[in-house]
Amino acid sequence: MPVDFIALSNAGVQQLKPYEPGKPIEELERELGITDVVKLASNESPFGPSPRVLTAVRNAAESMHRYPDGSGYRLKAALAERLGVRAAQISLGNGSNDILELVARAWLCPGDETVFSQHAFAVYPLVTMACSAKAVAVPAKEYGHDLEAMLAAITERTKIVFIANPNNPTGTWVSASSLDRFLARVPEHILVVLDEAYFEYVEETAYPNGLSRLPAYPNLIVTRTFSKIYGLSGLRVGYSVSSLDIAEVLNRVRQPFNCNSLALIAAEAALDDPDHLEYCRDLNTSGLAQVAEGLEQLGLSYIPSVGNFIAFDCGREAMPIYEALLREGVIVRPIAAYGMPHHLRVTIGLPEENERFIDALREVLG
Repeated sequence: MPVDFIALSNAGVQQLKPYEPGKPIEELERELGITDVVKLASNESPFGPSPRVLTAVRNAAESMHRYPDGSGYRLKAALAERLGVRAAQISLGNGSNDILELVARAWLCPGDETVFSQHAFAVYPLVTMACSAKAVAVPAKEYGHDLEAMLAAITERTKIVFIANPNNPTGTWVSASSLDRFLARVPEHILVVLDEAYFEYVEETAYPNGLSRLPAYPNLIVTRTFSKIYGLSGLRVGYSVSSLDIAEVLNRVRQPFNCNSLALIAAEAALDDPDHLEYCRDLNTSGLAQVAEGLEQLGLSYIPSVGNFIAFDCGREAMPIYEALLREGVIVRPIAAYGMPHHLRVTIGLPEENERFIDALREVLG
């Protein structure tokens, strides 16, 4: 009799479905036999990494037969100097997703709970349930975090609260004053993970820098990534900044060499080119305006975003529109799995890619 290995997995894993990333360009070209595909599905930077990164990676490629520096000493030192923190407060991950999983594995036990917002990043319930803990999704307020409701959802079983700021896939954000009121009322034994993957894109003056809150809140963990504005999605490198005690725990569960050599070198080089970051931010800001204007011209509502993407309301089931856009050679992201079946999310691309998306959407809508 065949063995049911799913039934042998833990109860939380049995309830999970595999995470579905954005459709790759190559897959769509194989399926439909088309070329010149535009991918605006995965919130990648369309501008690529800094030229300094490319040079650094080329120079380091010949040493890839050696294991990486397991401590990430040079990258931690560069981050510490740039961020104004101690290197020992920094934990490196294979993308910031890795940090989220480390936090869950280190602190969650069966019967524990995590709290996060409806429409928030899909990895929060995934890492929670993989530990056989309970994922508590709090209804959103205007597609964003309802921090008062999240406070009310905290129980004696709550171990972790996840806040995505800005939030993916909605692009909404929590203000400094709202965050401060929230942090002041969370019990000090409950971890608050502030996910700032899109931090570098935000230009709102009332947007908070999570790092400045660390001295007052030892239970706070701030996560960031090099996958977005720095253009290193393919190398997978992210990090967290926290108290020394929390960083010590994360290092106990972190796998050896979880960041590869080229990723460490690329991230260090990316930090050394602030002009490229500013260039990417400026073009993203103008791209947000370009896409928003195009959606308005088509009579479609959208959620104002401070990230590098916009979620827009199709006014009906979004999957047929998503599939029609695929046939036009434009890949966006359906977000029905986030409880938004009428919305699609589009990543901000190059100006000509944004125009291609608007033209394709106009054609699809007729």
